[in-house]
Amino acid sequence: MKFHILLAAVLSTALAFGAAAQTARQLIEQKPERAGGVYYAYPVDEIAPDYGSKAPKGYKPFYVSHFGRHGSRYLINDADYTKVMKVLDKAHDNGALTPRGELLRLQMDTIWEEARGRGGELSPLGNRQHKGIARRMATAYPQVFAGDARVTAASTTVMRCAHSMFSFIEGLKELNPQLEIPRESGQRTMEFVNHGTKRSAQMGSHEGPYYQELRRFREKNTRPERLVSSIFSKPEWVQRWLNESEFMWDLYWVAVDLQNMETKINLLPLFTTDELYGLWQCFNFQFYATNSSYPLADGAFLERASFTVKHMVDTADDYIANGSHGATLRFGHDGNIVPLTALLGIEGCSSNAIHPEDLAKDYADFKVSPMCSNIQLVFFRKDGGNADDILVRIYHNERNAHLPLPVVDNYYYRWSDLRPYLAARAAKEY
Repeated sequence: MKFHILLAAVLSTALAFGAAAQTARQLIEQKPERAGGVYYAYPVDEIAPDYGSKAPKGYKPFYVSHFGRHGSRYLINDADYTKVMKVLDKAHDNGALTPRGELLRLQMDTIWEEARGRGGELSPLGNRQHKGIARRMATAYPQVFAGDARVTAASTTVMRCAHSMFSFIEGLKELNPQLEIPRESGQRTMEFVNHGTKRSAQMGSHEGPYYQELRRFREKNTRPERLVSSIFSKPEWVQRWLNESEFMWDLYWVAVDLQNMETKINLLPLFTTDELYGLWQCFNFQFYATNSSYPLADGAFLERASFTVKHMVDTADDYIANGSHGATLRFGHDGNIVPLTALLGIEGCSSNAIHPEDLAKDYADFKVSPMCSNIQLVFFRKDGGNADDILVRIYHNERNAHLPLPVVDNYYYRWSDLRPYLAARAAKEY
């Protein structure tokens, strides 16, 4: 029996990426968009083929506890686009662009037509992503949203999260217009969706224990010479006017975020796989060391997520105790779902690495939190069963998530095992 459970887990992981043994570099070479890390657009093609498959005999779904990151967005500030454009315009005025550089200048003008004035906003793709997840959830588990379902929604006070919430609700109501879904986006909501602490802010600042390691690693892995020479034709102009490393990073952000926009322009071919992998490694370490299980952070980021886990336990208890059905929907940021996955103990979502050279062996941010990443705890009960006989199936990005707990029928956890596990992790003193 144990052999079959282990085999099912391995096969599920393999299906997610085609081959479980592939390294992060191989995955980026296969699909360069993954080099965007948390800018990786939600990979619908990687959803588990058995998402929403039939529950164990006699069990029916009655409740979904959800946490979702906002969907695809534009870069945070308009300046993230204009500073690249200003460099290219200045080089053009001085005759210092190669033919490829001139094409890039025109491409940036086209990109700017869509991005102007939308810094940090949800893109149309982000809207479609959330509607799609909502539809798949409601289609897979119609009993959860039927009849007098009690569904609530809450987001952070940032508009891209609120808009993600609205899109998700729209997707649900397209399937069941009778649903009444109250929604919140205020400071009370922030307590369990985006809780901050002074200790986590300190650990994530430039004064944190990770920063000097990142600075050293970033200098080692930023190699702009080839890229710069492909865009700029006058070395003397480059030497006088251009910070080559800064330009490479600025262009990288634009290039990796294009997958979240409507334009069909692709700037990733400007970079080699080695260049993309080097930049991604830096970004991967930075995000892990300022949001996840980085040992030198002493649990500061996981502590933030404990407020979300406590809310998950409390709301589940309420639905179970009242015999009701429905869903609790929560919408936040990558900086919320990354520590949440680590605190939950989802396989592949944490590491003990201290040095950035070691991290990519077992941690990749594009797996943990692409745009629109989500966690779903789906609860099942038997007709006439008691509150102790409840199963839970956990999905991470609509793939089976694995916790260090015994399972039933390959994928299901007993709430009697899962609840004390979650309560203990939420209450842990870091």
